[in-house]
Order: sequence, then C-alpha cells, then structure tokens
Amino acid sequence: MSGFSLPYVDYVGLSEMDGVSAIFPPVEYSYRDIDLQAVQQDPSWTHWLGTDRKGRDVFTRLLYGTRISLTIGVVAVGIYVTIGAILGSLAGYFGGKIDSVILRMIEVMLCFPTFFLILTIRGFIDDPSIFHIMVIIGLTGWTKVARLVRGEFLRLKNQEFVQAAKAMGLKQGRIIFRHILPNSLGPVLVAATFGVAGAILIEASLSFLGLGPPTAPSWGQILTTGRETGQMALILAPGFAIFVTVSLLNLVGEGVRDAIDPKLRK
Repeated sequence: MSGFSLPYVDYVGLSEMDGVSAIFPPVEYSYRDIDLQAVQQDPSWTHWLGTDRKGRDVFTRLLYGTRISLTIGVVAVGIYVTIGAILGSLAGYFGGKIDSVILRMIEVMLCFPTFFLILTIRGFIDDPSIFHIMVIIGLTGWTKVARLVRGEFLRLKNQEFVQAAKAMGLKQGRIIFRHILPNSLGPVLVAATFGVAGAILIEASLSFLGLGPPTAPSWGQILTTGRETGQMALILAPGFAIFVTVSLLNLVGEGVRDAIDPKLRK
C-alpha cells in the first residue's frame, strides 16, 4: 500500500467483528476507482450505467456529480446574492452619487455577455478547482440581485416603519440591514432559486468545454467523455440529470414566486 494517497481501512473485516454491524451502500465503487480491465463497458448489473474509458463506474460519478453541481450552484448564488444585496441596499438607500456609481458598475458588468466574461476570467487560472468556479460565477452574477434590491429599497425607504426607525435615532446600518433589507428579499429569493439552476448550467458548460476542474466528476465532464467515446449512456445519463435538476429548480422558483406574490398565479 506504499504511495497510496488515502488510508486503507478494511471496513468489511471490521463489520465481521463481534458486536460490530454495518450497512454498506448498494454501489461499492468510488468515483476515483480505475479498473483497466473494465474499460468502456455497457450498462450491466455490475456497472449500472457502464464504465468510461478509464474503467470508472459512471453511475457513481453521476451521483458525486450531483453533489458537486448543487454545491457550486448554492455557493455561487450565495456569493452573488450577498454582493448584490449589499450594493443594491447602498444604492437604493443613499441615492445620489453612491447610487450613480453603483449603477455605472452594473451597466459596465451588463456590457459583457456573462458566459464569455466567465470564460475570460477562467483563462487567467492555470489549475481551476471547484472553489474557483464558484467564485467566478459569484463575482459575475450579482447585477440582477443588485437591481432588484435597489428597486425594493426605493419603494420601502419612505414608508412609515423606516421613518419611525429614523425618528428613534437608530444608526443607518441598522436601518438598512435590520429593517429594510429583510423586507426586500422576496424577489431576491425567487431570483436565487432560478440562479442555482443557471449556475449548474454554467458549470456543466465549462466542464463540457474542458475548462472545469479536471479531477471532479462533473456532469459536463461525463458528457464530454461520452461525446469523445460515443457511449450513449455517458451522454444520456448526465444530460437527463441536468434536465431534471434544472427543471425542478425552475418549478421551485415559480412556486416561491407565486407564494410571495399571489397575483402572479394563473
């Protein structure tokens, strides 16, 4: 076992000891396991979705790809919602020069197509990781949230509860982030739900183009392998996973939108 990067534990042997019980998963493979004797196999009872050109189990890699895609989507959206909420709050509350500067920043960001901007930023990174992909998507997607929050602040900042908070002598930071911002997050929640689906599509596109993390079992990477090898299982499985995940997130977004604003219900 010399040179093996992970510590080896004989869990099967441990489970056979007196007083020890264990439940093992139905699929015994890891997304890293390479079996050169099982290269490009068709789906079978041993490998439910077959294997790729390195003998890795496709079903296991698809499951791990689900975790990666959802993690990237949620974290990236969390990053740009935070940035957009802060900038939109400042622009909507203070107005004047601060509002003009932030609006110019938004307009500059909107001048560039988002995906090509992401490709440009990705070109400066030699060894991309999941963290880099999340940060890139987060730094380029905040403009919509900023505009939504700014619009809500313009609507709310002159209402009675804000005037009452000012009359009580509360600090501006507390008025912005404790009183107005929580009341302006309804449209942001809807945008965030749709944003997770968009971030998953962007990550899959980057991986499909070979610009994603090279060692991560991404859905886009599995699609690329299927295109290069011609294996239909490697094309249909991740494509179906992307379709189902994005469709479900869009339905959740529509449900959140209808719950927040019943007038939009058909």
